[in-house]
This record gives sequence, C-alpha cells and structure tokens, in this order.
Amino acid sequence: MSREQLLATTFVELADTLGDDFDVVDFLQNLAERSAEILGADAAAIILADQRGALRVIATTSHAARDLELQALATAEGPCLDAFHSGEDVVNVPRAEGLRRWPRFLGAAEDLGYPSVHAVPLRLRSERLGAITLLYAAVTELTDDDRALARALTAVATVGLLQERTPRQREVLADQLQAALSLRVVVEQAKGVVAEWAELEIEEAFALMRAFAREHARSLGAVATDVIEGRLAVGDLLPPERPTT
Repeated sequence: MSREQLLATTFVELADTLGDDFDVVDFLQNLAERSAEILGADAAAIILADQRGALRVIATTSHAARDLELQALATAEGPCLDAFHSGEDVVNVPRAEGLRRWPRFLGAAEDLGYPSVHAVPLRLRSERLGAITLLYAAVTELTDDDRALARALTAVATVGLLQERTPRQREVLADQLQAALSLRVVVEQAKGVVAEWAELEIEEAFALMRAFAREHARSLGAVATDVIEGRLAVGDLLPPERPTT
C-alpha cells in the first residue's frame, strides 16, 4: 500500500468515531500505529490529559516507547510535554539543544536506540488533549511534508475526539477519556497475563487482544477486563493454528 493509500485509509478510520460503542483506547492505538507507519517512525506513543489535566500514557507501539513516555512524565521533561503545553510542534530540535532542555529524557531515548524524537500536539485551536511522540532509530529530520502529514493526522484525530460539542456531550466525552485512561491500566495488566501464559512478547500479546476484540465486536477494555477477571481464557485469544502451552 502506497503512502497516499495508507493515509487515505487512515483518515477514514480516524473519522469513524460516531456511535456509543466508540473505543477511545483502540482509536488512539490505531492513531499511534498508523502515524508511525506513514511517517516512517520506528515507534510512537500518545499521552492524554485526564480530567484534572494530568498527563498519562494512553497508547504506544512498543514497550520501549511506553517506558520512555512514562519516564518523561515522571521527570517532567521531554518533547511530548513541551508539545502539549505549548500547543506547537516540537520537531527537528538539534541534539545540543535537546540535551539542554531534556537531558534525562534524551539520554534515555538514546540508550533505547532512538537518537531522533519529535512530538506533535493533539490540538484544536485553543483546546489541547495530549500529544504524540515519534521515535526514530536513526538521526531523522522531518520534512515540511512530514510535518504537514503529522498535523493532519493529529487534527483529524482531535476533531474526532471533540466531535460532540454540546455541554452534555462534552461531559460524556470527558467521561469516555477518563474511562479510557483507567482502562489502559487494565489493558497493561492483561498484556502481561497473556504474554506470560502464551510465552509471547508484550507487543504480540497486545495484538492478540486487539484482534480478538475486533473479531468479536467488543471493546479492548472489555476484553482486557475479562482476561484479568478470568472470564476469558488466554487460550481463547490464540488463533486455531497456534498450539497452546
């Protein structure tokens, strides 16, 4: 699939946010994965503000990306935080400047094999919801076209999240986002359970849960909760051709 075809497909998917069964976690996970693919990043992560304005990790494409974003939140430094607070892109920052602004974050990123890190806010006019971080395993500068694509992806996603405009609908959206942040903890626990039981990498375990949720038209959070509470056996997540252990 060409970059143009992938971009068109992604816009359609991100625009499909109507309905009471809208799964915020899966929506943002898809945004992270497709943004990394379209922009050639090796990993991506999304932080989201909760109802009190505190930032939390909501979607990542790898365990390393998740650990890096958690460190950014813990140390209160990193491109993602600057992008969220300023509402502006934080891209193509020279290494010397990056070390001055985010010494612990950039050191950790380089230790994980990501010498280039860029961040774009999830923003619509003055309203900011979070930010997406793009991680590269080689020194990479985003072109003007790359930046325009990143802004387009985050803009479409933000509009989708903010599509409900009445006060009551905004309250519902806030509840959805808060529930998504809470469910993310359950999803992380379930990933660990599935990975240990099936002897899989964390990313593989997550992919199994997402595939099962989509195949059975269920939310990712509901599937993760059933795994944690024992209502869904890990073996039921495995494809038929894979032997259980």
